[in-house]
Amino acid sequence: MMLRPRQTLLVERTLDALDQHGNTLAVAPTGSGKTIMLSAVAGSLLAEPDAKVCILAHRTELTGQNRAKFARVNPGLTTSVFDATEKSWAGHATFAMVQTLSRGLHLEQMPTLDLLVIDEAHHAASPSYRAVIDRVLARNPKAGICGLTATPNRGDGKGLREVFDNVADQITLGEMIAAGHLVPPRTFVIDVGVQDALSNVRRTAIDFDMDEVAAILNKQLITDAVIARWREKAGDRKTIVFCSTVAHADSVCQAFNAAGIPTVLIHGELADTERRARLADYERGQARVVVNVAVLTEGYDYPPTSCVVLLRPSSYKSTFIQMVGRGLRTIDPEEFPGVIKADCIVLDFGTASLMHGSLEQEVNLDGHLTEGEAPTKDCPDCGAIVPLAVMECPLCGHVWEREVRAVEALTNFVMSEIDLLKRSNFRWIDLFGNDDTMMATGFSAWGGVYFLAGRWYAVGGAKESRPHLLAIGERTVCLAKADDWLNDHESESSAHKTRRWINEPATEKQLNYLPPEKRADFGLTRYQASVLLTFQFNKRAIQQLVLRAGEQASHSANDAVLMQEVA
Repeated sequence: MMLRPRQTLLVERTLDALDQHGNTLAVAPTGSGKTIMLSAVAGSLLAEPDAKVCILAHRTELTGQNRAKFARVNPGLTTSVFDATEKSWAGHATFAMVQTLSRGLHLEQMPTLDLLVIDEAHHAASPSYRAVIDRVLARNPKAGICGLTATPNRGDGKGLREVFDNVADQITLGEMIAAGHLVPPRTFVIDVGVQDALSNVRRTAIDFDMDEVAAILNKQLITDAVIARWREKAGDRKTIVFCSTVAHADSVCQAFNAAGIPTVLIHGELADTERRARLADYERGQARVVVNVAVLTEGYDYPPTSCVVLLRPSSYKSTFIQMVGRGLRTIDPEEFPGVIKADCIVLDFGTASLMHGSLEQEVNLDGHLTEGEAPTKDCPDCGAIVPLAVMECPLCGHVWEREVRAVEALTNFVMSEIDLLKRSNFRWIDLFGNDDTMMATGFSAWGGVYFLAGRWYAVGGAKESRPHLLAIGERTVCLAKADDWLNDHESESSAHKTRRWINEPATEKQLNYLPPEKRADFGLTRYQASVLLTFQFNKRAIQQLVLRAGEQASHSANDAVLMQEVA
């Protein structure tokens, strides 16, 4: 497999920073392929004979995921695991759990490392991680320390400067959305008459006082207004609701169910088996809404989720980004047939959007007690600069609309798409000159995007594999999925658009298989002919996939309308 060009750039910058500083932090959001990038960084260093790398994580599922992705990026390298059940340093790269490795005896047994890679590196300042880092550097002062994270600013305000003194690169959410790897958020800040009260809630050491928040928001009239607005903006969408306390979440869950909207409740006091069962109800469709308290903020991804409801403020932008991020994943249509997702509705009934202003983070290695200066806006009547949350200008009295409004700093993700056709590792061909059928091919696989009845469809094929439906919806998302399919199945030898053979004239053998009108095209290149033949040989399978997916999407849309009418 290959990396996306943007992933390759981050890896190159990270390796340069490690060479210059001995340590570095790279920042990349959910969906950017952090595991693939950290695997490429580690694999580059392991090109040296006898080099040894450890990839450190704090959750068992992360260790397993990281190891599987590493093997795909670096098929020639061996791996081993050091955790509660297996303790081996035999591989070129060892995937370790920090809870196990940080114990005294295990640290003593750790071999000399050349590189320590820390996944979810915002945890790196905690004592268990520091114990591992200190031991690595004690054994080898020249060892590199590399961290990757989506949220570099810790919730407790503690800085990462003691571990990392530089940031190699940052991939932003805006880049990911513009390139089609995430869907854009459509955010509405809705005041149900409590924003002034919420703005005065006391801060604790880690966040706002959630008991005070619950005292303000946990009222039947407010919950009824929340449900009414949810029906209006996102009534047919799979939804995650974030509440302040268990009592607040329980009240909201009961109210949704009483309104005829199947809803489940998740919180930290539930047993793991019960939590999994309730999430399974949400994912299987028995529930349309899941209400939670600080459980689904990090590490939970169910791509059909296309609405996030914020019924709590957040004093830290990282928490705010994590909550909204639960709804930004794109859809795999083979895993979720008939599901169309073009965006994510964010309904903010608190003050998080007003306080933080955007979903992008400014990395601060020194830590912070607050998120910095509050965002501001200009009064349209007198030009005064006032805090973003102010609804009446103190100088001229101008009143901003208060009830429902989109936050401009969040909606600006609906931007012109990054020209993936230029940034791709592959040359994409407009087969019929009208921009509705685009294809690219390599030696082992092909990918294409097709426009039909108002929707784009992405399809990918490979040797000894049936064609797969990769995406439905926006052109940008479909192009990104098809391009990723090619990256997954091809290598650099087959991809680069500058290869000399790509521009050579079509061969006689190719021309014999093409329709007569194409044979008369004397400018036809060998690569163009290859793409045309690929389409010709797979046309029937492509048509079947696209038509079937269109029918499923139409049925799902009709079912959603019926559900709304019944509700």
